[in-house]
Formats: sequence, structure tokens, C-alpha cells
Amino acid sequence: MRMSWDDAKSPAVEVPLGDFFCCGFGKECYINSYPIVVAPSRGLNSYFSMPFRKKARIELVSQHKNVIPAFFYQIDYCLYDTLPDTMLYFFAKWNRESVTVKKKDYTILDNVYGKGIYVGTYLALQTLERYWWGEGEVKFYLDGDEEYPTICGTGTEDYFGGAWSFTRTENGVAKEQTYCTPFMGYPYYSREDDTVYNPYHMNDTPTERGFYRWHILDPILFDEDIRVTIQQIGVCHKGLFERQDDVSSVAYWYQSEPHQPFPKLLSKEERWPR
Repeated sequence: MRMSWDDAKSPAVEVPLGDFFCCGFGKECYINSYPIVVAPSRGLNSYFSMPFRKKARIELVSQHKNVIPAFFYQIDYCLYDTLPDTMLYFFAKWNRESVTVKKKDYTILDNVYGKGIYVGTYLALQTLERYWWGEGEVKFYLDGDEEYPTICGTGTEDYFGGAWSFTRTENGVAKEQTYCTPFMGYPYYSREDDTVYNPYHMNDTPTERGFYRWHILDPILFDEDIRVTIQQIGVCHKGLFERQDDVSSVAYWYQSEPHQPFPKLLSKEERWPR
């Protein structure tokens, strides 16, 4: 899905359809949040404000080998005589590393310059290693930050609203729990990671997890530039360790124009889930 505003020469939104609506891995899940709602059956709804001055272009490009048999849409808009000079444009960008690099933070957003507001993150994590995966800190480098970020979290589960992982114990075994709230959620969990409890269980399908976090009541503001990253750190009985997993993400933000063009989107083959 691509979106362009006014006279911009490159899109402001370029995201696989499902991922924009917090449904990664080519899978459907239900989302009950403030700006994004996914309802049965495959009803994808966005309530992000997307202002423009002269014109807007929204494209949905099918790269499927077959014809899509049914698709419908509705776009609601208002017309105004004037808009404030401080108006910012809506942006969303997708990224993926099929295998992250040890000791290198995964990049959620980079190469953004100008004045703006960061409003949300969707993270799709496919774990490729054993043990707990959620110790990585989410970092926001703002307005010239280099070595140290202005905002640094305390772990992946904390950023998405959880605490002490997302588990409850049943018969001595920790089971993960999903949830949806207006501003943060963990709506998708593909299966129990049996290798954690039974290392001899031969299941070659890595566990998939999807998370969202909206910075609407707590927006992150920047005047010059922004970069957002997350560490790839886990923990086991030996302590913290650097991980390598399959990570993809969507960053959502508003900014002034002009903007830097996005890197070329990965091909459909490179976007396929494992």
C-alpha cells in the first residue's frame, strides 16, 4: 500500500497491506486499538488523520500471481478552506531483517529529517533462537543524538506495556498471553515455543509474535531528525546474550515536507515469512 500527498515525488507510506494494519506474517489477527481496528472477517480499518493541501493518492498494488477475487474500500475525508501552517503529513515505513546482526541494533526508523511527531510502532518478531527474547531496549535518537539516545527503554516487553514477560504459569509451565488495548497490544502469537521446554521437539516452524504501541497520548516530538532502534538481546540461565532473529516493523509518524525518499522496498520473495 502506497500513499502520496500533494506534490511529493516519492510516497509517504509504503508498507505491505497486512503489516500496516498490524497483521504481519501474512496472517490475520484481530486488533482493537485506537487508530487501527481489524475486525472479522479481514476488515482492515485505520483512523489515522492524513491531511493534505491539494491532493492525495492512495494505491494498493497486488503482486499476487492470481487475480484477487474481491476487494472493497471506503475513504472518508473533509474539505477545508484553509489548513494551519503547522500541518504535518502522515508517514509509515516498513523494514525487515530476516536475520539480525549480533551486537547491532535493529533499525525501526532512520533517515528522517525535519520537524515531526513519532506516533507508533508495529513489531513482527519471528524468534530463531531459544530462550527469552525480550530484553532489547527501544531507543529514540532525537535532534542530533549520536552515541546516546534521548529516550531509552528498559526492554521489549516494557515498551509494549507488559512486565516480567507476558506469561502466566499453568502447572509449573509459563504460558504467554496476548492482549489488545487502545494504545498497546500483543495481539498475535502463533504457537507455544516447544523447544524452550522440550529441546528435542522437532518442530521447524519458529514462533511468530506481533506487537503494537501507539504514542498518541505520549507523542515523541522532534525538531530536526529522528532515529528509532531496538536491541537484539535475550536472557537465559547464563544471563543476557546477543540474539539473532527475524524482525520486521512499521514506523508511523508525522513530519513536515520535504522528506527523504525511502529505500527500495524488498521484493515479494524477500518479504515472505519463513
